[in-house]
Amino acid sequence: MPRGGKKGHKGRGKQFSNPEEIDRQMKAQRELEANAGVEKESGSESDEESSSEEESESKKRSGVEGLIEIENPNRISQKSKKVTELDVDAPPELSRREREEIEKQKSKERYMKLHLEGKTEQARADLARLAIIKKQREEAAKKRDELRKDAEDGKSKR
Repeated sequence: MPRGGKKGHKGRGKQFSNPEEIDRQMKAQRELEANAGVEKESGSESDEESSSEEESESKKRSGVEGLIEIENPNRISQKSKKVTELDVDAPPELSRREREEIEKQKSKERYMKLHLEGKTEQARADLARLAIIKKQREEAAKKRDELRKDAEDGKSKR
């Protein structure tokens, strides 16, 4: 019966690394570490001692850790700061949403200021509408006064 039952096998087969390739990579890595270690050291230790230290380091690591050294860029390392390094006077850094909210409020305040001064399109339209309404009310008041006078004149003539 094929792998995966009656429906067949899905996915790829496993691929194994060549042991010779792994050995070659390990040797190259040890040489790099040895060269870096020799450069760091002042020359007091011999190459034999440094190679024994490297072997002990590789024995401490278990599994794939000894083969692959990867530093996760997404992992945030917790760095503790000293009290003397803290800057109390510095303003706190705002998030994007907070900055946008503050910007929105400032633009609204600017608009209201211009609106009250009558410099915006909406303010001009409102002032024109108010002027028209004032004229209509004045005309209506004049008509009422004329009608009252006519009514008083008509009563006084009778």
